[in-house]
Amino acid sequence: MNYRTFISQNRQDWERLENLIHTLQQNKKKWTARQVEDFQRTYQKVTQHLAFSQTYFPEEESTDHLNTLTSKAHNTLYQEQTSNWKQVKHLFGHTFINLLREQWAFVIISMGLFLLGGTAAFLAVYQDPMSLYTILPDNIAQNVDPSQIGRGGGVNSPVMSAEILTNNIQVAFLAFAGGITFGLLTVYVLIFNGIIVGALAALFFTYGKSYDFWAYIVPHGIIELTAIFIAGGAGLLMGFKLWVPGSRTRAYQLKTNAYRSVLLLIGTLPLFIIAGIIEGYITPSALSLEAKYAFAGLTVIGLLIYILLGSRPFKAARGS
Repeated sequence: MNYRTFISQNRQDWERLENLIHTLQQNKKKWTARQVEDFQRTYQKVTQHLAFSQTYFPEEESTDHLNTLTSKAHNTLYQEQTSNWKQVKHLFGHTFINLLREQWAFVIISMGLFLLGGTAAFLAVYQDPMSLYTILPDNIAQNVDPSQIGRGGGVNSPVMSAEILTNNIQVAFLAFAGGITFGLLTVYVLIFNGIIVGALAALFFTYGKSYDFWAYIVPHGIIELTAIFIAGGAGLLMGFKLWVPGSRTRAYQLKTNAYRSVLLLIGTLPLFIIAGIIEGYITPSALSLEAKYAFAGLTVIGLLIYILLGSRPFKAARGS
């Protein structure tokens, strides 16, 4: 692409960003979610134009102009907004869902890796229960007793919930941060956690306790695993772009996709908080197994409603 073509193809986006900056600066307290979305989308496009111009036309006037324009846009969007609550609401209610829709393939792959580890471990333990002690870490293998399920006695729910929340976030962060290793650590974390669940599922199956086992897993597990799959998908996205950077440099892909991946990771935090509360209070409670399965069904419905409601502004924007 020559310089004149570059200008003619992208000038309209630059002018649109300038108009949006002017509009938003004049109405700082009346920004709508749609305006912010339009601003962010146009801003991201123009930053890509800036990177292209810096690479191929570093001495041309467009590079200086785009550098000034993107700096002004950055200050307008990230330094002059007055309502932190609106930003948080928009992130969790809209931006996160849109990113999830865009990167769903990596989330599915993340789930597939988990299921791969889980299936392999289940088959291994089912065929030879003693392999449990080879597959699982010692602190898990030595302390699991299927005959004692549901007989845990008194549980300090607030402490348990906090510990579980901390552990789950650590797993998610490892799955996300593994993207910097070209996704290799992410793959390991997902498969390893799948192995733990699969091995335990097989052990309880051999004892005829599968119904009880899953009743203690699914109430919190649906939300918890969904969040881990999303965090893993964020790591895989980053790792994929490092393996296959395309026409861009790996440094550019890392910078661009790390930002998107971080937003995905942040978006999972409320899910982990909810899962931790459920695992601390509902899972060890005296509720019947049937009630726990029913509660798990409610979590599925809640997740679907959340995704559908978060997708509505996206569809409206695309339709317009």
